[in-house]
Amino acid sequence: MKLRLNRNVVRWLIVLSSFIIISLILWNTYSFFQKFKAEERKKMETWTFAYPEYTKYFNEDNVELNAIAERIVIDTTVTIPMVLLGKDGIVKSERNIDSTILQDPLEMKRYIDKLISQNEPIAVMLPNNEEGNLYYGNSPLLNKLKYYPLALLLIILLFAAVVFFFYRSSRNAAQNKLWTGMAKETAHQIGTPLSSLVGWTEILKNENVKEEYISEIEKDIDRLQTITDRFSKIGSAPTLEKIDIVVETKSSYAYLESRSSKLVNFQINVPKDEIFVNINSQLYSWTIENLVKNAIDAMKGKGELTLAISQNEKNVFINISDTGKGLQKNQFNTIFEPGYTTKKRGWGLGLSLAKRIIEDYHNGRIKVLQSEIGKGTTIQISLKLLS
Repeated sequence: MKLRLNRNVVRWLIVLSSFIIISLILWNTYSFFQKFKAEERKKMETWTFAYPEYTKYFNEDNVELNAIAERIVIDTTVTIPMVLLGKDGIVKSERNIDSTILQDPLEMKRYIDKLISQNEPIAVMLPNNEEGNLYYGNSPLLNKLKYYPLALLLIILLFAAVVFFFYRSSRNAAQNKLWTGMAKETAHQIGTPLSSLVGWTEILKNENVKEEYISEIEKDIDRLQTITDRFSKIGSAPTLEKIDIVVETKSSYAYLESRSSKLVNFQINVPKDEIFVNINSQLYSWTIENLVKNAIDAMKGKGELTLAISQNEKNVFINISDTGKGLQKNQFNTIFEPGYTTKKRGWGLGLSLAKRIIEDYHNGRIKVLQSEIGKGTTIQISLKLLS
């Protein structure tokens, strides 16, 4: 218990540390973005200062001043999209803008609105004391930097997904190994006294014991042999055969009915026609047995139990319904997890085993179809029809 508690603490510390690291990276990226954005605005403010002087003195003979002003005007707008509009809306200067936008007034208005959404316009005093506004957008580098946190988050999510699937695969592998070892050991442990029982039965036949007694003992021995065979198949790929699911289900259901409490009313609704699927007879009957026993436990040994078979073009559906205590919505998936049980006794392996048999070995599906507290539960098995 202490070891498990320590593991949980370590996991939460890792999650918390990861959250803090990601938050710091995102905050640092945001801060850098804002700083870079401020630097670009300073460049544009420098441009608004240099441009009027450049246009004012460019035609004069001061070559050195012209060169300096021209260098400031060009260098500050190498990649930044910008447009300078006079008070009358006429374009005075532009940089890094598609010519088709400049030629279409509607597109131009949309583009100006886009630039305003990115940056606040800068007022400019043009030559002849004319007022104007400089509209500019983010540089390509700044736009890439804006999406950097999203790319970083995507990489982190992908990394977390890889770690999760690796952890899940490792956990499933360990769980499968435990299942296999436990099942084969159980089969071995049952097999030893079972062999002795078969020998004692032969001795009892020679002792003139009543035939009906011997017959009942042999039935139980056959049952134990079936159970042993079932456990021996866990952990290895079972052999699937073409079997009529209607006949197989009725046989398993009838066996359980004959050995259950008379307070349970067994009902069965199945088609008269044959329905063929690929199944392993012993494992499938084990699944039906687990589901029926679980339903009887849910009803506390008293109620109505109904099994119904239906089909569509691709699948056959086996529904087992009880009138037990029902399940809450959040229990629909957890009841199939190993170890989950609401009983004081039991390991909580029945439904987990049923899920493993149906989904892993028969490529089918098993789920809680519907449930209502105080009214009962319906569990559905779906298997693919043979084409």
